[in-house]
Parts: sequence; C-alpha cells; structure tokens
Amino acid sequence: MFMSRTILITGASSGLGEGMAREFAARGNHLALCARRTERLDQLKSELEAEYSGVTISVRALDVNDHQQVFDVFQAFREEFGQLDRIIVNAGIGKGQPLGTGRFDANRQTAETNFVAALAQIEAAMAIFRAQNHGHLVAVSSVTAIRGMPGNITTYAATKAALAALCEGLRIELKKRRSPIRVTTLYPGYIRTEINEKVKHTPFIVDAQRGCRAMVRAIESGKAERFVPAWPWTPIGFILRRLPESILAKLF
Repeated sequence: MFMSRTILITGASSGLGEGMAREFAARGNHLALCARRTERLDQLKSELEAEYSGVTISVRALDVNDHQQVFDVFQAFREEFGQLDRIIVNAGIGKGQPLGTGRFDANRQTAETNFVAALAQIEAAMAIFRAQNHGHLVAVSSVTAIRGMPGNITTYAATKAALAALCEGLRIELKKRRSPIRVTTLYPGYIRTEINEKVKHTPFIVDAQRGCRAMVRAIESGKAERFVPAWPWTPIGFILRRLPESILAKLF
C-alpha cells in the first residue's frame, strides 16, 4: 500500500524544482515548496491542489543565500507537517564566465548559491533528519561535475563537483554510523528549462517533463548516485571520468 511522503523542494518555482513538484504530487505526495518567487509558488500550489485533491501543498518564500532563513523555513515546514521525509536541495544558478576575465562577481555568485547555500540547506536538512532519525536527502548536482569544465561553466562545474563530494562524505559517515538516513546525488544531463532555454545545439537534451520524470524515478530508487536520464548519461559519465585532458580540450 502506498504511503504519502512529505517532500520539501527548494527552487520549486520553476525549472527542475517545479517539474519534480508536479511529478511528486501526481504520485500522491505532500509538498513543502520554497523559492524566492512566491507568486509562481502560489500559482503552482493552486494548480496542484485543484488537480490532486488528496495532496497537501504548503509554500514559503526562501532566498537560499539568506542562510538563517534556510534554517527557519525548513524548521517551519517540519513543524507544520510534523515531519519531513525527503528534502531536495535543488535551488541553483548557472551564471559564470572564464576565470580572469573580470567577472569574479558572476563566478562568486554561482559559487555562493550552488555550494555555500547548498551547504546551508544540507545542514538544515540533516539537523531535522538526525532529530527524526530518518529521512532522505537529495542533492541535484550536474553531469558537468564529473570533470573540470572550461570557459563559462568552469565555476559552475566546480560547485557541482563540490556538492557531490559533500554528499559522498555524508553518505560515508551515515554508513559508518549505520544510520537509516539516506543520501542521493543526482547528475542531470541536459534538460530544457529556463536556465538554458537560450542555449542552442545542446546534445542529447530532453524536455523538462521527460527530464523531471527521470529525476523522480531516480530519487525513488534510493540509489546513492544516478545520472538522469539514465540513457545516454550513464555511459557518457563513465567515459568522461576516464578521458585524458587532451581529449576533453578538443571536445569542449
């Protein structure tokens, strides 16, 4: 028999966060959704509640770079629902320029949002899960985290690699303690969302619905790490990890 879970998703007002919210609601889960753009969250809440009558949706404003607000919002959701079964660290940005070209501001903003703010979210999530002694933490990394990437995505890829390493270290700790808390790292390939809608000639790109459906299936599997969609990104990830830098320089 299916039992509804309560799932918190950051960055849920658009893109992958919104897409995952729709998929999880369709599966009968209750949702705690947060993002900066509350008008879009309110619209999403109305749509999901109208379509899925048995699902409870709660929304709150959250700027993940306001670290104290992260802790406050996560705790408020926990008090509202009684417990949080899964927290998806999804909020992020894709800004960036080649290093040394005068755009430290853009690279710093990417680093702060994609790693430091993600660290705050993981700290807040794990404080709740440790108190509950159960929960499933999911971090949305990127296929670009597999290797260092050149040009505009150097900093972005580095932040996603750091996020993946953070989660791996946490998984090792939890296994050592034989904790029931689970940690999953997702490595999405190219999924068409607002963040990349202007990028042309993107290989193997899929639409948001297909991509988010693959992400939810990967999350539900409970595996430690998953490339999404699995095809072709699982074999591509395997190959990328092993290519010499001279080949990567030609490819990218």
